[in-house]
Amino acid sequence: MGLIIGSMLPRDPGLGAASRRACPAGRGKLACYAPAVPEPPVHPAIRRVLDAAERKGVILEVLIFDESTHTAEDAARALGVELGQIVKSLVFVHPAEGGGLDAVLCLASGPNRVDVARLAAVSGEPEIRRATAREANELTGYTIGGIPPIGHPRPLRVIMDPDLGRFQLVWAAAGTPTAVFPVPPATLRLLANAHVAPISQDQRSPEVPIPGNDGVGELTGSQDPGTQGGGVAAGPATTRAAGV
Repeated sequence: MGLIIGSMLPRDPGLGAASRRACPAGRGKLACYAPAVPEPPVHPAIRRVLDAAERKGVILEVLIFDESTHTAEDAARALGVELGQIVKSLVFVHPAEGGGLDAVLCLASGPNRVDVARLAAVSGEPEIRRATAREANELTGYTIGGIPPIGHPRPLRVIMDPDLGRFQLVWAAAGTPTAVFPVPPATLRLLANAHVAPISQDQRSPEVPIPGNDGVGELTGSQDPGTQGGGVAAGPATTRAAGV
């Protein structure tokens, strides 16, 4: 873990008390933030994620690690959380009207593998397939290993694994292979404007509804080694931007 590099205070007064000073009378929250040490510059990719959340009224806490959290297993190990709490951002593509490709971003729970046939049925795109690394970068603006659920250069269709609703908090990539952020699943769904639907193989657990979504199905189970991860940690829906 590292320094707090955020530019905003948490909305929850119980968060980050040791890293901020009291606000003088008449000054807003932005003016009151006083990190104990000089802030390092925020990576542009991370800044896009923070800004996208902020536009929806959510202040994120981003943790930056010394080593890559490229895979879901890496992220879970670094964070000390269950593999299922890691959000894998997986890019799929299908032919677009008029030529080219359109992207579908799947937010899958760490141990689950996306079933392409199920995804085709849910998305209504029979020719959908996994994107190449180059396609994923061109369509999302991020490299594999750091693809976040939000902050893309253009709106993406997002489908979310209902198994993420088993946890109070999940962790998603924050724009680089070493950065992640924590968020409650319901907040993640709202931030990403995601549709929650069963898209994984070998689902065995009963459905776990995510607030605000209709038609959540059953999910759980299969392994998807080597795919990118990222996520959300325990805590309130609104947290400060931070670096680790």
